[in-house]
Amino acid sequence: MTHKHCILIGAPVDCGKRRRGCLMGPDAYRTAGIAEAITALGHSCTDWGNLAPADVTVGEPRNPLVYKLAENVGWTKTLADAAQKAAPDGFPIFMGGDHALAAGTVSGMAAHAQKVGRPFFALWLDAHSDIHTPDTTDSGNLHGTPVGYVTGRDGFDDFPPLPVRVDPANICMIGLRSVDVAEHEILADGDVELVDMRRIDEEGIRMPLQGFLDRVAAVDGMLHVSLDVDFLDPSVAPAVGTTVPGGATVREGHLVMEMLSDSGLVTSLDLVELNPYLDERGKTANLMVDLTASLLGRRVFDRPTRSMK
Repeated sequence: MTHKHCILIGAPVDCGKRRRGCLMGPDAYRTAGIAEAITALGHSCTDWGNLAPADVTVGEPRNPLVYKLAENVGWTKTLADAAQKAAPDGFPIFMGGDHALAAGTVSGMAAHAQKVGRPFFALWLDAHSDIHTPDTTDSGNLHGTPVGYVTGRDGFDDFPPLPVRVDPANICMIGLRSVDVAEHEILADGDVELVDMRRIDEEGIRMPLQGFLDRVAAVDGMLHVSLDVDFLDPSVAPAVGTTVPGGATVREGHLVMEMLSDSGLVTSLDLVELNPYLDERGKTANLMVDLTASLLGRRVFDRPTRSMK
């Protein structure tokens, strides 16, 4: 196993939707022992603490439903800068915070990949496709827009100019089961690789993931993984405000992470949408830490048994 220097970056983003609680996510991961899990595997770990959004001024959004535009823009700037600062020195793990944070983390990691001359890929483990724009969202919640931003869709006038557009063909979404009509039309006409839960039921999760990893490996790509709590079934991961039944099982989650570990391709990680206010005695935070450990080399039969007493 290759040694990694993991850089924990707290991103208490709680402005991408209206249901509050994700700001407690970074500290829940710390309480669940993420640093200890990393170092137990032989990696080193530095914690940068919790960041804060840049202070920005924006105009009134064209879509009056848009929620907390300035704060979302500020977080995008902060996290894009943090990604480009951390990436040359180690393996950034962005502890969220809602999925709006990925507008910054993905754009920043893509910029780093361009600087070092390597192709950039993103694996989106999520029930949702998050490819709306501030103009098209009918909820106004910008945690549904980061893929729209990083792929260069129109409507992000107030956001930082993209240093590099992420090629939609270099994005794979696994776990989809809640995609609205507008997003479906965009995805149907695009190049994003889509793996919904029906396909997983029919083929299993290994085959489509391995095909994507083979594409990344063929060009020596850098792979960013964005893991949303709602990728998992709410029966095993209840601490999320966007629960969608029929998600990945614990075993499927660990298989994905072990395959990613085996590939050696992952260069950065988002942990998003954990809302500790909705958790059951740390159940979801503990599972997300366990999945992170699997990504970093722990195997499922090595997992410790957690006492619930």
